[in-house]
Parts: sequence; structure tokens; C-alpha cells
Amino acid sequence: MTIRVLLADDQSLVRAGFRALIDSAPDLQVVGEAADGREAVRLARQTRADVVLMDIRMPDVDGLAATREITGDAALAGMKVLVLTTFEIDEYVFAALRAGASGFLGKGVEAAELHDAIRLINKGEALLSPSATRGLITRFLSSPGAGAEHAPEELDALTEREREVMVLVAAGLTNDEIADQLGISRMTAKTHANRAMLKLGAHDRAQLVIIAYETGLVRPRSR
Repeated sequence: MTIRVLLADDQSLVRAGFRALIDSAPDLQVVGEAADGREAVRLARQTRADVVLMDIRMPDVDGLAATREITGDAALAGMKVLVLTTFEIDEYVFAALRAGASGFLGKGVEAAELHDAIRLINKGEALLSPSATRGLITRFLSSPGAGAEHAPEELDALTEREREVMVLVAAGLTNDEIADQLGISRMTAKTHANRAMLKLGAHDRAQLVIIAYETGLVRPRSR
């Protein structure tokens, strides 16, 4: 099955480069290009793409606002947003993850890594670049003035097993790896993760990681 991709970046040369890389894969296809966030939202609704590659810093409506609008639209449920960034450790990237983006990727990515990232995001099975995502989250949450949007009491809705799975998701483990560690089936691991997401109102595993840190279930590592 072909994965349909929408590109959103204000630089035409960047879009052309990503289009060439994406279209070189037999299972990926670029179905639209947007030069700003407003156009990205319009094309997301028009093309029904599976994955949106979203630059954050764009004129008019930026990628953060566009991400929030796309992930908050029930009619676009299932559409994934993958943030493109020049600097991985960036408060705007963290804000995009909070807004519902499923992960982030540096603009200097190689073709094979880009292809795998899009496939992973589309599947929703695992976080993209979990170590980099955790690094971003821990650095942001440990910085002065970083406010948490989720309280520890929210975890009261989870079972003990759902908490265990959530901790392992925050560690970047896939469903297969969680299953092996806990001695359960892959489907059971996935079910526990999905139930935790449902109870906590998380769009995907990226947001589940953020909630794990913000509620204190997982503590930022000291640097």
C-alpha cells in the first residue's frame, strides 16, 4: 500500500529535495506541497495524506499552529505529522509534539532514514528516533520555567500494567520489545499502550512519552 505524503515548507528548493527523496521509494508518494501552515491545513483536508512533513518556522500560519489544527480535526483522525527541523533541541519542536506531532526529523536526513521515518510514523508502532525525542523532552522539562500540562493525578486512571507499559514506551521500546521484557504477547503490549493513550487523551505514543515525563512517572535524567 502506498503511503501518501504532504510536504509543508516555505522553501521551494527544500520541498523539491524532499519530493525527490520520497518519490524514489516505491511505497511512498508526495500528494501535495504547501508553502505555509494555512495551505498545509487546506491540503491536508483536500488530499487526505497519511503523513505530513511539517516545517515549523513558516510565514503567515506557522507549522506549530498547523499541526495543532490538523491533529485536532476529527475528520483527519489517523493523519500523522512529522516535524522537520534544522535544530533538534528546540522548544518549538517540543511544542509541536505537545500539539500532536508524532515525531521530528532533521532536515539533513539521508534518504533511507527519511523513508523509514515516514513508514514508522504511518504505522504508529514506535516513536521516531526515541533517544533523540527523550533527549529533547528531558532537556526541556529540566530547564527553568518549563511548565507541565499534565498532573500526576491523571495516572490514577491507569492499571499497574498500563503504567509499566507506559514507562517502557517512554524508554523508546517498541511493542515487540515491551512484550519480550514483560513476558506478554505483542498484541497485549499494544493493547495496554492504546488503553493508556485513550485514558490520558494522548493522540499517539509521542504524546504518551510527554505525559510520562510531565506527570513524573518518568524522571528527566540529570545532565
